[in-house]
Amino acid sequence: MGMELRQLRCLVAIAEAGSFTDAAIDLGISQAAASRTLASLEAALGVRLVRRTTREVALTAAGTRVLAHARRALAAAEDVVREAAAGHTRLRIGYAWSAMGRHTTPFQRRWAAEHPGIELQLIRTNSATAGLAEGACDVAVVRIEPDQRRFRDAIVGLERRYCAMAADDPWAARRSLRLAEISERVLVIDRRTGTTTPDLWPPGERPAIEYTGDIDDWLHRPLHRTDPRIHRDAVSPAGHRLPAAARRPAGPGPPGVVAGRRAPGHRGGRRAAHQPVPRLLSQARQQPARLR
Repeated sequence: MGMELRQLRCLVAIAEAGSFTDAAIDLGISQAAASRTLASLEAALGVRLVRRTTREVALTAAGTRVLAHARRALAAAEDVVREAAAGHTRLRIGYAWSAMGRHTTPFQRRWAAEHPGIELQLIRTNSATAGLAEGACDVAVVRIEPDQRRFRDAIVGLERRYCAMAADDPWAARRSLRLAEISERVLVIDRRTGTTTPDLWPPGERPAIEYTGDIDDWLHRPLHRTDPRIHRDAVSPAGHRLPAAARRPAGPGPPGVVAGRRAPGHRGGRRAAHQPVPRLLSQARQQPARLR
């Protein structure tokens, strides 16, 4: 069985872009070439990885399993090249959106001053663990509680929850909103990385929900509908700006958490698998109590 990194990159691009057309653009190849590359990977593995219909492209169960391994393999390959060229320690921080909000740049500067021998690299990954489970990073900034059996974590701050809507929406004139009011509208939630769930509303009072599978789609979805009968609103934590949109406070949001892998055989201990991780967790705890 022969596999190539370009085949794995193609699978990852299709999964993240959600279409062969967008994946081909990201890879700098034609759509036909992307289709052939995926087909060759499926032939090499002997399984179907992607199910394509006229409306969407979705991974099969086998495709989902292979995707996790593909991301780890690509990350490992990049590590080989980078380590051979750099010759110094690097710490990769994953994030799905916003990282540490407006504190990201000051944190990077403070880290560089206090740990000049350890390069800090931010990596955006569109997954619930921001690339941590996939092996794309050493630590990650997440807004959900990580699996305590696999990861150690530290809360670095709290965020307010915001409701985003088009700039010309009547709600844009308001100073704040209540969650009860949002139940009257159609709510857009990012299924992979979002923290808003129907459980924020009592049963029987929940809004109609439409899901997206990518944060970029989520960011722009509220702006694309002009039909005044249907409003697409998105409840989001602070720190990720939406173009041509208004944002209004809508209650408390989730905590910001920095999570890292536990070392193999940790037996419930607190030792991290990557030596710089304890330093980052310690410094992350010095962040202000509110990220926004």
